[in-house]
Amino acid sequence: MTAPARTDRGSEELIRAEEPVLAHNYHPLPVVVARAEGAWVEDVEGRRYLDMLAGYSALNFGHRHPALIEAAHRQLDRLTLTSRAFHNDRLAGFAERLAALTGTDMVLPMNTGAEAVESGIKVARKWAYDVKGVPADRATIVVAADNFHGRTTTIVSFSTDETARGGFGPFTPGFRIVPYNDLAALEAAVDETTAAVLIEPIQGEAGVLIPDDGYLAGVRELTRRKGCLFVADEIQSGLGRTGHTLAVEHESVVPDVVLLGKALGGGIVPVSAVVGSREVLGVLHPGEHGSTFGGNPLAAAVGTAVVELLETGDFQRRAAELGAVLREGLAGLVGRGVVGFRARGLWAGVDVDPALGSGREISERLMREGILVKDTHGSTIRLAPPLTITAEELAGALGTLEKVLTS
Repeated sequence: MTAPARTDRGSEELIRAEEPVLAHNYHPLPVVVARAEGAWVEDVEGRRYLDMLAGYSALNFGHRHPALIEAAHRQLDRLTLTSRAFHNDRLAGFAERLAALTGTDMVLPMNTGAEAVESGIKVARKWAYDVKGVPADRATIVVAADNFHGRTTTIVSFSTDETARGGFGPFTPGFRIVPYNDLAALEAAVDETTAAVLIEPIQGEAGVLIPDDGYLAGVRELTRRKGCLFVADEIQSGLGRTGHTLAVEHESVVPDVVLLGKALGGGIVPVSAVVGSREVLGVLHPGEHGSTFGGNPLAAAVGTAVVELLETGDFQRRAAELGAVLREGLAGLVGRGVVGFRARGLWAGVDVDPALGSGREISERLMREGILVKDTHGSTIRLAPPLTITAEELAGALGTLEKVLTS
């Protein structure tokens, strides 16, 4: 019989205990979180840390937001799962409000971000065959280099990150990769077989890469002119992170399909969705796609509460206002350990002088000072605090970053 789980182990012992029993597909920072509230987490020894990552935007509303916790508790006492074999009383309201929030017609609820991307790919291909008239099995999708859309075998088929891709072939055909932020290359890749252009409005995993002004509008114009879909992956950038509900709103762009996830589950349950026009999502018919847990009542209840928070516009405004504080603070560190940064709303990629250490090393030093961030490639770290963070907390985090870089 397996021994019962112990609850009295310290951080070092718990980290050692993971080694033989967990697959080694992650390399987390050596902190063991046991409790959290708002922008703060606490480890098993009671040390407190300011969370400046927010679960890669899954925790846009902070840890255990009262409205989201209440919605989950309320639903747990009533109904959690029916599968889509039956209707449930929470799904219609969730879909209605999410469609209204995003200015779309229809919602395809799923669970994880990767599922949303996979679903978007299937929908785009089905649209290409049923509506555009692309010959069977010849549809192509154009994507951007340095993308991150997930880790399924189809998605890593069009990744340019060898760590994510290497050793997982054979790969799914039907994708064309072009440089990000290059409209000429994009136009050259689109032809009569193109079902969609799939891009992130801001490339998060690549280091919060923000395209030139006019790029997203150019993608929209090109896809309309060429007769293919614009699919925007807003799984990290969406739902308030950049100061708008969706990042494409910075250029007043309306894609045909938007992929949502992470923050849609409020940091409580995995919730994702494909939202778009009726012409596109209407190509799906019973039996062609599905998910046992997609649209479950618990997810719908939490997702509805998330939409209610965003309907006020308060979180979008906070991200914009505090984003100005973030940019100003980072600008003051350029030449003092920071060689460059990119920021939009409460989201930044910070390039640290490599002479000071790798992104991982800088993240570990910040952890020891009570600030949690995560590195990406090379000496770049990502900052994406909860949208509930205060100006004082944000200033404190920037002060700690300055200390780590200049001491």
